[in-house]
Amino acid sequence: MEIQKERVKYSDEELKEFEVLIAKKLDKARKEYTYMKESMTRKTDTGTDGTASSAKVLEDGADTAEKENLTQLVGRQQKFIQQLEFAQIRIKNGTYGVCIDTGKLIPKERLRAVPHTQHSIEAKLAKR
Repeated sequence: MEIQKERVKYSDEELKEFEVLIAKKLDKARKEYTYMKESMTRKTDTGTDGTASSAKVLEDGADTAEKENLTQLVGRQQKFIQQLEFAQIRIKNGTYGVCIDTGKLIPKERLRAVPHTQHSIEAKLAKR
């Protein structure tokens, strides 16, 4: 009986699948990021509407909250893009798909759902 040796990394063909997946997600994330940044720019541009009124004061409060939310979203999107870029680097250096806590391969299903992850479900749950 042959003992199956546990794999320690994905093959080049398998990595290519993830490379394509990450490239698509990265492209989409960058487009969304650009759109959000442009939305923020439009929100700060008051244009010719510089007249003050009592309704304007209420709108300003809502605008401020909306700007804060948009700023948070932009920050999260920027972090997501960075994580995807780091995943691309891990593919190039051959460490992609390996859990940084357990050293075991992260299941493909998890990588397809969260392609930038560096943790297996077991490691993630153990951190709670």
